[in-house]
Amino acid sequence: MATPNSFRCVSDRFDVDKATAWRIVQRVVNALYENVSQFIRWPTMEEAEQTMEKIKQNYGFPGVIGAIDGTHIKIIAPKDHGESYINRKGYHSIQLQVICDENLKFLHCYGGQVGSVHDNRVFRLSNFETLCTDDNFPNDSHLLGDAAYSISKYIMVPFKDNGHLSERQINFNKRLSSARMIVERFLGLLKGRFRSILDTLPMQRTDLIPKYIIACCILHNICILNNDIIETPIIINESHVIQEQLRTADTNAQNEGIEKRNAIMYSLSNIF
Repeated sequence: MATPNSFRCVSDRFDVDKATAWRIVQRVVNALYENVSQFIRWPTMEEAEQTMEKIKQNYGFPGVIGAIDGTHIKIIAPKDHGESYINRKGYHSIQLQVICDENLKFLHCYGGQVGSVHDNRVFRLSNFETLCTDDNFPNDSHLLGDAAYSISKYIMVPFKDNGHLSERQINFNKRLSSARMIVERFLGLLKGRFRSILDTLPMQRTDLIPKYIIACCILHNICILNNDIIETPIIINESHVIQEQLRTADTNAQNEGIEKRNAIMYSLSNIF
């Protein structure tokens, strides 16, 4: 997982048959996946409050318990329905949606959608919306996302830049962007540690790849829990091409998010 080497290369180095190396990797992946809820879990109220306080101190943005983003894992062109895996940058990929906190730990992850699917649709298919309740977001807290996501009281996104933003709106966008950088640094650390998902993943079984990716995420959290940090992350340049969203969010949820965003915007302008 830590290198982009092929199974043939790994089996030669450790003097085992290629099929044996494959079986070993699958056993480890399955063992990790069976314990996913132990290492990737939603924060307790105390943990959420600590994250909110830390992000407010560091970035001046209130009520943040995490940030959400998606990334593409490059894969070999599948034999079946290969065109569905081609993403907006023109290569075959499987998507990984992550939510992380200020400590660079996974709070939630979802992998497996083909590269051509829009971020907003990946979000809906992840069933994360079932966690969007006041119990899971104490003290009117929220996640930070980019413009690919729909606004709600649980996810704050920037104002759409139409060339006529007010100073308050520009200030809000800058502070949100600054705080949201934690998830981009997080993805850099993940792919820097597990370079098999930084380069082209040397696997062809698209039914097994999602579990492999999640296993990397579990190992990442185990490393963070043991204070094993990579000092120099990989720079991940995956700036989103903003597309028309596939579905407008529920009107009431969207209005709640807009009202909340405006309230935060005015509070930021009053403080700074």
